[in-house]
Amino acid sequence: MIDDLQSKNPDDVPNINKIAIFQGKRIRKTLLNNEWWFSVIDIIEILTDSSIPKRYWSDLKNKLKAEGYVEAYENIVRLKMTAPDGKLRDTDCASTETMLRIIQSIPSPKAEPLKKWLARVGKERIDEIENPELAMERMKQLYEQKGYPKDWVDKRVRGIAVRNDLTDEWDNRGAQSNLEYAILTNEIMQGAFNLKVADYKKIKGLNKENLRDHMNDLELILTMLAEATTTKIHRERDTKGFVRLKKDAKDGGAVAGRTRIDIEKRTRKRIVSPDNYLPKTRKELETNN
Repeated sequence: MIDDLQSKNPDDVPNINKIAIFQGKRIRKTLLNNEWWFSVIDIIEILTDSSIPKRYWSDLKNKLKAEGYVEAYENIVRLKMTAPDGKLRDTDCASTETMLRIIQSIPSPKAEPLKKWLARVGKERIDEIENPELAMERMKQLYEQKGYPKDWVDKRVRGIAVRNDLTDEWDNRGAQSNLEYAILTNEIMQGAFNLKVADYKKIKGLNKENLRDHMNDLELILTMLAEATTTKIHRERDTKGFVRLKKDAKDGGAVAGRTRIDIEKRTRKRIVSPDNYLPKTRKELETNN
């Protein structure tokens, strides 16, 4: 497993240098545009025991090109990272996806466990395409392995289905980019909880973690209500185009927002909780991995 050694909030700064651990050895990584980038040289040195990893990487780039993976040149980014002498130096970095593809081309026994893992994941994904219920069952198992109770898992899985239904409508009705999806989601969350997603995550002390994985039952239910209502509004109004979709999202979120306010008045407690759903269990998992 690769684990963080430092704890910072990536939402606060655009580029964070960190150290990761892989098989007991250090790997430099950095957060750029909300995506992790790893030092290629560090991983090659670990997987090959090469005395000159830079030369190995140079030869491997030629091999990748010969294999038809010319995108390696386009997907490698040179970023400033702390060198052994303590100075910041330009270093070839790859995203997780690109790094995994590079590993596939490394002829080393140390790379075999990762290659087998990739093959297993690939087979699982193919099986899930043929039978979508397998993906749902695998998802439930993963949540239960993390310690979530079955009733919470059932709500979470149902919430994912509701979300997918909504994003299908957005895709068919004119939302054209991830940015537009994020804006529409913020409209819904603002209406339901009077919070944007980033602000909600800060309340819970989350960084890159999935916000919904740390919601309590009522938070999940209200999120589902907001998104299911927005989907219903889209269909009833036969909405087309981002501007109108945004208005629908605001209206759908407001329905859940009024419900939230009513619950809070009657219980005299706020729905939004600063606690993560599984704070202790999560910390234990991070410590053990």
